[in-house]
Amino acid sequence: MSRKKEIATLAGGCFWCLEAVFELLKGVEKVESGYTGGNTTNPTYEQICSGATGHAEAVRITFDPDVIGFGELLEVFFAIHDPTTLNRQGNDVGSQYRSAIFTHSTEQKAVAEKTLAGIAAAVTEITPAEIFYTAENYHQEYFRHHGEQPYCQFTVAPKVAKLKGKFKSWLKGA
Repeated sequence: MSRKKEIATLAGGCFWCLEAVFELLKGVEKVESGYTGGNTTNPTYEQICSGATGHAEAVRITFDPDVIGFGELLEVFFAIHDPTTLNRQGNDVGSQYRSAIFTHSTEQKAVAEKTLAGIAAAVTEITPAEIFYTAENYHQEYFRHHGEQPYCQFTVAPKVAKLKGKFKSWLKGA
């Protein structure tokens, strides 16, 4: 395995969903839930939920591009959330649940633009990565620790199941 690492920052609704999916992929070394794209320093979950900070719930993914590419991460991203709903994913409503790709390089921006161009009616924003604030500890690995909770069963679990069905060969241990 190479020592080369890249970062991808994605927002597509609740960060619990994204984290639960991306941590299962080969080449993904770390997934952190957090907040980015807003105007408040060190925001809290309660502030984010108000929608007033401008931040999106997002995940910061550390990955090995020799194992999984940024384009492949985007393929999974667009398969597990609805990029055509503005400021909403299911029952989660507000700008904090928007669909966004926060790029870390010109290469990521080019891949994101090319990928997004192929998705009709997408409202996903592409913007340069900003400061990422790691969410409170109780949000990290939430699905792994609280998978029995109703929100996890009805919202997160179907996305994990979709990943396992559609991207089986990309899973760790596959």
